[in-house]
Amino acid sequence: MRNRPGLGAARGILLAIGAVGTVLAVIVGAVLVGSSSIGPLDVFSIVLHKTLGTPLREGLPETSVAIVWTLRLPRVLVAFAAGAALSVGGCVVQSVLKNPLATPYTLGVSSGASLGAGLVIIFELSLPFAGGFTLPLMGFLCALGTVLLVLVFSSRVDRGMSNLTVILAGMVFSLFFSAVLTVITALARDDKLKQVTLWQMGSFSMRSWSHLGVLLPFLAAGLLMSLWMNKELDILTFGEESAASMGVNTVRAKQLLFLCAALLTGAAVSVCGSIGFVDLVAPHVMRRWFGSRHRVLIPMCAAGGGCLMVAADLAARTLLAPVELPVGAVTAIIGAPFFAYVYFRRRP
Repeated sequence: MRNRPGLGAARGILLAIGAVGTVLAVIVGAVLVGSSSIGPLDVFSIVLHKTLGTPLREGLPETSVAIVWTLRLPRVLVAFAAGAALSVGGCVVQSVLKNPLATPYTLGVSSGASLGAGLVIIFELSLPFAGGFTLPLMGFLCALGTVLLVLVFSSRVDRGMSNLTVILAGMVFSLFFSAVLTVITALARDDKLKQVTLWQMGSFSMRSWSHLGVLLPFLAAGLLMSLWMNKELDILTFGEESAASMGVNTVRAKQLLFLCAALLTGAAVSVCGSIGFVDLVAPHVMRRWFGSRHRVLIPMCAAGGGCLMVAADLAARTLLAPVELPVGAVTAIIGAPFFAYVYFRRRP
């Protein structure tokens, strides 16, 4: 029996409502949990007061307002935005390379951003126009520059930019920049070495509304660009020859999609440091749950990756409180077994 014409639209609406409801529940739940007990009604009162100017609930202390609005809510939203960006970037790279184990870090995004951050920390660089955002700006520029080098090198070596060539080029540049960073940090003071190491582990501590403002434009641009090219992504999953026979300029499409993934991942890494496995786990799970049509998969990856990152950050700041764990360590504990499962499950 054929589906009714309105059935697909109804399912889409229900899916959207479910996704939005899940995201809101995760965000509110993460804001509620902390060393200070604040109820959900208090949180809603504070958010409405700050956004719409409504009066606060009677008896609500100013300390609770500061905790929610200055510390917890921006941190949770930055974590969600970073997780969404990493997840969508991972989805794009996995689809283009036709490899469920591929991530944007394969293109050298992480090593490039780490090198930029290391240069700022060790040599105490400061850009006059960037001020306190010199570190994330340098991290983003170096991450984007690394991907551009990978794409240029790949196109010069192999005009067709085969997936194997792109992966090998990404590994070469990633190892090279990691080696440069190792040499620089070996010559630095112990306190600088500690700062670089902590940045590479990833953290959302002390992230503010300004960090969210930096991240959101790149997230929005990356989402729109990937959704705009959802048909190309669908076709590329069938292989480059099939895509070319359907009239797709595979080289041009791959270049644009890799740049899209670099924008998303570079922005996230520059704000929160190098946090792995979210861009591997979330797209794989979402693809299993919602299928491979990118018009649906990309928004679901954004929602799923954001929720996963919020949960990881919540675990990082509460499991051993008052000690805060690096978020990258938490995601690695989750992602490493998942990586092994995906790899060995695919073996004959």
